[in-house]
Amino acid sequence: MSGKLTLVLGGIRSGKSAYAEGLVAALGRPVIYLATGMAADDEMAARIRQHRERRPKDWVTVEEPLDLGQALERSLSGAGGGNAVLIDSVDTWISNLLFQHEDLRAEELAGLSINEIERLLAVLGDSPARVVMVSSEVGHGLVSPHELGRRFQDLLGAVNQQLAAAADEVYLVVAGIPLQIKPGGENKPGP
Repeated sequence: MSGKLTLVLGGIRSGKSAYAEGLVAALGRPVIYLATGMAADDEMAARIRQHRERRPKDWVTVEEPLDLGQALERSLSGAGGGNAVLIDSVDTWISNLLFQHEDLRAEELAGLSINEIERLLAVLGDSPARVVMVSSEVGHGLVSPHELGRRFQDLLGAVNQQLAAAADEVYLVVAGIPLQIKPGGENKPGP
């Protein structure tokens, strides 16, 4: 991992979180794990427990389901700045935003999420920390038959594109195998 911001994308259960954990562990820096999950049901509680058990005991865990920029800023201000930060996951954060702000129109929710990502990137820009973000890639699945599912897909797709554009490195994890898609192999936009 050579960049300041790395984005790790993949499908559900693709191995993206485990790969991202390996990236930050290899840095040899103190790790802050910014977890976005909320145990809303037994199945999600089991997923969170599995992630907790897998991570090293010396990693500092910060649980923040909604305000990622503030959580990152708070975590880095008390940590001395030379840390590695793992944010897992952007898709869970988007889901949390959708449920928290169901009454907002799609454009308002998109603006809220884009502003939060810009805030997060600004905090990162002011810090020597190395950040790895994990997110699900929604571009390979079917379009949801439900409005809420389509809102999620549209919003996460837009956020993933914003993060990928800002990232120094982007990996796509398929069946546990990481493929580096940035830098290198990038297609320039057409006319």
